[in-house]
Amino acid sequence: MNDMREVEVVVIGAGQAGLAGAYHLRRTGFEPDRDFVVMDHSPGPGGAWQFRWPSLTYGKVHGMHALPGMELTDADPARGSSEVISEYFARYERTFGLRVRRPVDVRAVREGPGGRLLVESSDGTWATWALINATGTWDRPFWPRCPGQETFRGRQLHTARYPGPEAFAGQRVVVVGGGASGTQHLLEIAPYAADTTWVTRRPPVFREGPFDEEAGRAAVALVEERVRQGLPPRSVVSVTGLPLNDAVRQGLSDGVLDRRPMFDRITPDGVEWADGRRVEADVILWATGFRPAVGHLAPLRLREPGGGIRVEGTRAVADPRIHLVGYGPSASTIGANRAGRAAVREIRRLLAQEEPAAA
Repeated sequence: MNDMREVEVVVIGAGQAGLAGAYHLRRTGFEPDRDFVVMDHSPGPGGAWQFRWPSLTYGKVHGMHALPGMELTDADPARGSSEVISEYFARYERTFGLRVRRPVDVRAVREGPGGRLLVESSDGTWATWALINATGTWDRPFWPRCPGQETFRGRQLHTARYPGPEAFAGQRVVVVGGGASGTQHLLEIAPYAADTTWVTRRPPVFREGPFDEEAGRAAVALVEERVRQGLPPRSVVSVTGLPLNDAVRQGLSDGVLDRRPMFDRITPDGVEWADGRRVEADVILWATGFRPAVGHLAPLRLREPGGGIRVEGTRAVADPRIHLVGYGPSASTIGANRAGRAAVREIRRLLAQEEPAAA
């Protein structure tokens, strides 16, 4: 405990949500390295964006919203989103002097002495009155379990390790997942692959017309209700549907986006349904989403019987010192910005009390 350092607030994660929180802390008078620290386990700026596949150009990004206080202007839509957004985040960190510590791995957050939290990390132990958790989901790709999965002789990979469409040239590819990543992968891979098959658990829902502010609020409200009940959050995209743009229309017309129901088992040579239908495959690509990376919070016992962390606004109901931004309803770029501001507002109220509240 001799090397323990003390700050008012610790921010874990320097993606969109973490940087938004750090910006609002700085803007309201908190000084980096004195009053708060931002720690991030990634090698460089950019959050999860720095790991996106090269073919995901900035022009294909679905609804990237600018960070608070600095617009992202004049970005070349043909450049990789990982390059564009990583450079933007780096410039943002420099402009506002956020002094992000990286790479830092947070191992656990525990109850500490005198009502403080102890954040145990590869950068030592930090004692803090409040925590902004902005760890996102990229580090927890979700792999569904399926009978026979271990017998498959081909290659299985997840969106998190998607290398780009050229890697599938001449191969028979089964893409599993009905979200934006699944459709993007299919549309990219189809011109290169020998054959593609699209499989989803539920029929995909395509959305016509613009996604306006009212529709956005309605979608966020649906996700918010789940986390208020302590259920695992669903993504905002899961309740908005897939935008029916020109590329998707072409994919539907060409038969690339001809969806099949989820198969019942995996065989050494492909996948199989209970009615005897089979598809031979060289690759199964799991575009099945991600889960919140909150394992380091386990010592605080925040999870509800439903499996999620019950959240009101950004505050964990079980512990008002903990704020989850980029979680559930704020797991979108605009939602993360708003959540960062809301979390700082509540943290300021908490710190203004004579004795900050414990769990």
